[in-house]
Amino acid sequence: MAALSSLLCSSARLVTSPRLRFCELAVCRRITWLSSSLQRCYTSNTSGTAADHLSSGLDRYKDLQNYFKRRLRSAYHRFSDIPDHSVICGQHHDYFTEGDGIYRRDKRQSDLEPEQVLNLGQVSEQEEEAGLDNEERMQRFQWTVQRIRLSPQEKHLAATLRTDHREDLRCVVVRLGKRGPLPQGPAHVVFTLDKVFTFEWATDEVMFYTTLEGLRCNRVFRLDLTSSGGRITSVYEETHPDVFVEVALSRDRRILSINCNSRTTSEVLLIDTVASHLEPFLVQPRQLDLLYHVEHWRKWLIILANTGPGQEYQVVQAPLSKPSIVSWMPLFSPAPGTAIKDMDVVGDHCVLVARTPAGELVLIVVPIPCPRKAYTVQLPSWACAITIKKADMADQRNALEFLVSSPVHLPVPYCLFPEDGLLVSGNEDASSPESLGSYTTSRLEACSQDGTLVPVTLFHTLPVESLRQVPLLVHVYGAYGQDLNMEFCPEKRLLLEQGWALAYCHIRGGGERGLFWQRQARVEGKQRGVEDLQACLHHLFTLGVSCPSLTAFTACSAGAVPVGALCNRHPHLIRAVTLQAPFVDVLGTMEDPSLPLTLEDREEWGNLVGNPKHRLTISSYCPLHNITPQCYPSFLLTAYSGDARVPLAGVLKYVERLKDAIHTHFTLKPESECEPAPNIVLNIQSGANHLGPEDFELKLEEEALKLAFLYTELGLDRPRTPRRRKR
Repeated sequence: MAALSSLLCSSARLVTSPRLRFCELAVCRRITWLSSSLQRCYTSNTSGTAADHLSSGLDRYKDLQNYFKRRLRSAYHRFSDIPDHSVICGQHHDYFTEGDGIYRRDKRQSDLEPEQVLNLGQVSEQEEEAGLDNEERMQRFQWTVQRIRLSPQEKHLAATLRTDHREDLRCVVVRLGKRGPLPQGPAHVVFTLDKVFTFEWATDEVMFYTTLEGLRCNRVFRLDLTSSGGRITSVYEETHPDVFVEVALSRDRRILSINCNSRTTSEVLLIDTVASHLEPFLVQPRQLDLLYHVEHWRKWLIILANTGPGQEYQVVQAPLSKPSIVSWMPLFSPAPGTAIKDMDVVGDHCVLVARTPAGELVLIVVPIPCPRKAYTVQLPSWACAITIKKADMADQRNALEFLVSSPVHLPVPYCLFPEDGLLVSGNEDASSPESLGSYTTSRLEACSQDGTLVPVTLFHTLPVESLRQVPLLVHVYGAYGQDLNMEFCPEKRLLLEQGWALAYCHIRGGGERGLFWQRQARVEGKQRGVEDLQACLHHLFTLGVSCPSLTAFTACSAGAVPVGALCNRHPHLIRAVTLQAPFVDVLGTMEDPSLPLTLEDREEWGNLVGNPKHRLTISSYCPLHNITPQCYPSFLLTAYSGDARVPLAGVLKYVERLKDAIHTHFTLKPESECEPAPNIVLNIQSGANHLGPEDFELKLEEEALKLAFLYTELGLDRPRTPRRRKR
């Protein structure tokens, strides 16, 4: 699955996964090796009578932060048993991750204790024994398993691991045998590879993988395992700096693809895993504005390509022996206004994840031999996110397993049998109050400045007409064609239970309404995203949802651009803002071609070197370069010292200019003493992970601080502690 994710360069300034995945939140089972984390917190320090109140430091949030740590810990424990796809099913064993490593359970002898196949502690010991500098030696390593792949006959297992202190991944290859005690120490690890990004097995002895160097993934290698170790050979090297390379395996495990994607082009090479030579061959050479992804069905290629009306996605097919675009034959095009989000091939059916014009998620099932009999499968009306389970080696059923969720609705497992059109829920408690809650999902539309209707998803417990005095948390992203992350999140559920309203603004620049939605807010169209966000906020207030003094924004990475721009223009509309890894210096970053993402990001933000008009456009909305003396909302900015995607220097500069502008405002306008004075807080954490720390305790600290900040700056009372039910 995850077809379209391969068309989004994974090195972008975006957040593609939930902040807190629940397979990582069973903290009672986890063992960590990270002894401590360097943490430095900066707050504004402005002189003057009114400005003295600009910040009293993080201490003002400490008591409430500790309270929310307890509440969040309880919430995570409460939701620790929700379904996920973390178990990998092999032919003879099921594989899963526990705190100290990877284990497997014998399907034929389920009464036996699970057997450990990889000990993460041994990987940490190897790291400490390696030639590390003094600073690295002072830090213990907590490894987190990111991805597991089994070879076709379950002879080998490969897994990528990540730490908080590195951007790249380490890949460990383990030889699997019959049940029995594994050799002590690292002897059972047959090969270790650094900087691995994606990897797939072609045979039991051959694995293809890509490497990540300075946020660029442009090389594919082949690992041949031998009795004496292994042999590595180079398979492919990409020369274009804006192209990102990944490897993927088709659902039937027959075809391994090398996907080379930029923001506007695709090129795919295929490797037939049953062929003896395993040599890649090209599907279609890249051409400007052509995006495509390839799946396999019986000697045919099923291709998702933006060759439909309006350059939107449609499904085409071509013979495996003649894969180029001249052989592409239309198979299915969605109805106008319906955006295809993903594609899979299950048995003789092409299954599409799509979003309707009303913003609802549906499945469209297309029988490949007879596409005219395509039909639509309705999902729960509250469904905002869908996660497809990767096909297991032992999965011989022609069925598609997936989870649906929303930010406040627990994931519910489903199984679709395309042949019969049967959709079965795998959770007996799917309709229970605890699973669904008494929450309303309202899908709204706001009219932007140019007349475009912008979708807004609102979660609330009271009727809309009763939300005037309710605190509102507004979520936004709007870049790289990426949809807002709307998977289940315990802190969002906690806020809703405490009477908040949660709004998700699907502004242009994202991908919610198709490829045109992204194209309208790229480069010179970036202003449209800011206008869309303002329209969404105005529409909510007009409907009677909250008010400016009870409204807060939250955004990550590139989502900070429309938020920062709107705060510069209309700061009175918002009371507080939380930004994580905020991309706020667009102009300064795009001026520096030596930074890792500048060249490939030109298709998103513009080329300052080659086009003066692009410079003017960026200068008009860049959050850092449009700060003016006025009373801003309170800000909590969380940044990471080793984040290569968002340079820390730009965040520091943004905070200093914000502080100076606020100080000037209060100095020149004494009458503004009656205004609420904002707090500007910069929380700098160590580590290189753009998405935040992997360590649960550090994540807990961050999320609790955000909640404490929001409650304090919006002037809210401490939430009620739920009463314990009597047994």
